[in-house]
Amino acid sequence: MQHLEGRHRDPRRTDVIRSTARVLAVVLVPVLGPGPAFADVIAFKLLPNYSRATFKSDAPLETFVGNTAAEGVAGTLAVDPAKPQTATGMVKVDMNLVRTGVDKRDADMRSKNFLETEVDANRWVTFEVKGVEINGPLEVGKAIPVKVRGVLTVKQKPVERVADATVTWIKLTPEQVENQRRFGFTADNIKVRARLATTFADHNIPLPQIFVFKVANEIQLETDLTFVRQ
Repeated sequence: MQHLEGRHRDPRRTDVIRSTARVLAVVLVPVLGPGPAFADVIAFKLLPNYSRATFKSDAPLETFVGNTAAEGVAGTLAVDPAKPQTATGMVKVDMNLVRTGVDKRDADMRSKNFLETEVDANRWVTFEVKGVEINGPLEVGKAIPVKVRGVLTVKQKPVERVADATVTWIKLTPEQVENQRRFGFTADNIKVRARLATTFADHNIPLPQIFVFKVANEIQLETDLTFVRQ
């Protein structure tokens, strides 16, 4: 009896099943694909020669900008381009290598009366990335505005901060990688431009009397960072 049913199965039902399968294939293949084009966390390291950090002070009597690059900046980043909201990372700036253009001022800011960078733990200003506010995934070649949540530490005092930033994911072809390899670039590169503000008071750093009118309590920090795939 079962053999009989199998031989005389309704052809209309078979056509419906086949049609349904084709529709599902058309709908699901673009969504699921043979596998996601990017669905894994990529580990990046900072490319020092193409990265910089600046600190700006706008005080009543004086405005100055401190800059550092190359050996003065270090960092790592881990991000899944499909889910950049979960990105983590760390950026470090060596305050011993920040220059404002006036040697005496640089020395005073590094002194025991202020940042005390002779203590190794005070030497580095760090920003630890805790998460990213972004609508959707990263898109190759597109600068996307984001907010980066993290912890900024100055002179061993951490405070939570949110940086306004743009993130650009740059992919190179094998031929381009070959041409750019000597500069340190890889198939996957991330450019991050960010800015945030903090105050010395928030980090429990009192302004010495000599600095009151020459160094602002609020400091503007800006970074232009290039990360390459490890």
